[in-house]
Amino acid sequence: MLVWINGAFGSGKTLVAHELKRRLGDAQVSDPEVLGFALHKMLPASEREDFQDLPQWRAGVLSTLARAAAGYDGHVIVPMSIVRDDYFAEIVGGLRSSGVDVRHYTLAATADTLHRRLRWRSAYLLGKALGRDETWAIQQIERCVTALADERYATHVQTDEMTPDEVVEFIANDAGLELIRPRLSSARERLHRLEVGLRHIRI
Repeated sequence: MLVWINGAFGSGKTLVAHELKRRLGDAQVSDPEVLGFALHKMLPASEREDFQDLPQWRAGVLSTLARAAAGYDGHVIVPMSIVRDDYFAEIVGGLRSSGVDVRHYTLAATADTLHRRLRWRSAYLLGKALGRDETWAIQQIERCVTALADERYATHVQTDEMTPDEVVEFIANDAGLELIRPRLSSARERLHRLEVGLRHIRI
């Protein structure tokens, strides 16, 4: 099974994906953003626009995930925002057409919630020392929220009042996945959240 976790920036995709992996045990997180940033590094700065617009990114993600799903006995978890209908059809539709059992979830939240989460992430996690902020991500909120509300992006999980643990458990229950590891303690959960966030800072 391939579990695709969609959502606007700040919805918690990466944290949920890694916590789902931890609690399942037999799972692999396959992040298409890795391929996108690799392609950016191969291009001159003037050509580094949204990597999702690169045909080679979409083709590479489709073929790589199809191989991962076919060659792995466990579950493949994919945290990635896709809000364009044509790109969604090309990649997620392509996986399903090739016989991959794709369970798709959109982590939904209000614009206010997403703004708050991104401001926290910028101030607490990235910090000014890295010369990074969440301006671009914040600018995408309205576009993402509007697009992802469409029924094609179901199953929707409204996360405003949910903890990451509750989101993980909802997805596992809906997809029929057995969680073999318990929740972390509050202290360990905070540390885990920080570790995942720091590991996925892109410089």
